[in-house]
Amino acid sequence: MKNRSAFALVPALALGAVVLGAAPAMASTNDSSTTYQAPLHALNRSGGTGTAMVTLKGNTVTVDAKVSGLAMKFNGDLYPHVAHIHDMGSGECPVPSADKNNDGVVSTPEGAPAYGGIGATLTKTGDTSPKSALDVKRPFGQGGSFTYHRTFTLDAATAAQVRKDNAVIVVHGLDPATLSKKAQKEDSSPLTKDLPLAATAPALCGPLHASQMSMPNGAAATGGGAAAQGPQAGLLALGGSMILAAGAASVVVRRRTALARAGR
Repeated sequence: MKNRSAFALVPALALGAVVLGAAPAMASTNDSSTTYQAPLHALNRSGGTGTAMVTLKGNTVTVDAKVSGLAMKFNGDLYPHVAHIHDMGSGECPVPSADKNNDGVVSTPEGAPAYGGIGATLTKTGDTSPKSALDVKRPFGQGGSFTYHRTFTLDAATAAQVRKDNAVIVVHGLDPATLSKKAQKEDSSPLTKDLPLAATAPALCGPLHASQMSMPNGAAATGGGAAAQGPQAGLLALGGSMILAAGAASVVVRRRTALARAGR
């Protein structure tokens, strides 16, 4: 009788272990939706500020941004601010010492070692590749304050850099009146000679980092003892309950055996 009771516990314990082990690993994959955020800080004394949020699932990206305090007018019209997702750099924003020609402005090429090259252009419509980098007819936004929302496809290399926390949002366009006399006379060479330096110089910058609110679909946040979600939680609870029940049954069997021996 004792042997049957003891061995009866084995399937229950084994089942509990199987249930606990059956929960799939909760690792992020490219099929998971992950959000990255970037506070946008002023560069080149632009006086602007903003925030950007990038949600990436596979190579499909949704970009939301809000900026204010940028240059309002350019040649009498609303200022066309271009913006990009930069990558392949150090994943940082440049510091003032990046200004190598001492004109008082960190130009886009001078800032490239920090934020890298252009991975995607944040246009309102049409092409989003680096080919549209200087397209002021389809800009990121116009005027001093605006919002941006668009969903499009990133190339695989840029999507990978976003996931590695090595991508940076850069918004361009400075008020020429705030530049030094030397900088006011410069064009945007070597990018283009058709635009003044003010039009392409960085005005806002922010490295993208994974939001702590992000998690794989149906998975729990890592660390900190966060609870599992959905069916996994039920499986884990069931497995834990069966192990507890089996442990309690084992105690009862041992006590009954001890009493039986004492009565002999």
